[in-house]
Amino acid sequence: MKLTRWEPLKEADEFFRLVGSALPGRWLSAERSSNELSAWTPAADITETDKEYLVKAEVPGVKPGDIRVTLDNGVLAIEGERHFESEDTSEKRHRLERHYGSFVRRFTLPEDANAGAISAEGKDGVLKVHVPKLVSAAPAAPRQIKVD
Repeated sequence: MKLTRWEPLKEADEFFRLVGSALPGRWLSAERSSNELSAWTPAADITETDKEYLVKAEVPGVKPGDIRVTLDNGVLAIEGERHFESEDTSEKRHRLERHYGSFVRRFTLPEDANAGAISAEGKDGVLKVHVPKLVSAAPAAPRQIKVD
């Protein structure tokens, strides 16, 4: 006897696809049509040592030139865009799960952050933003940080 796992949401999705749903978009489904692009937000880790704060953001497939790191009023912003890669219209697409489009992440810096010495680097799909600590806090002017 073969056991089959029952997935009620999959059956509901199939029902709405066959009957046609009055609901906008697909209902509770991770699948997307081949030309649908959706917004995404990269995951980020923030760690702290005695000397600095380190923000690591996962940005696979995003070129360093497509990432902008800015600082304004104590808020560090990481913005960018991942472009859809395929130009071949003859290929069949069976499943597209990666997200494309623009993104933005904002982080409020602590008072002991040295805003004038922030640096950023990108390697292997991970953006690292180094925020050194400082002894005396002074407000910093808005500026853009170059991604190496």
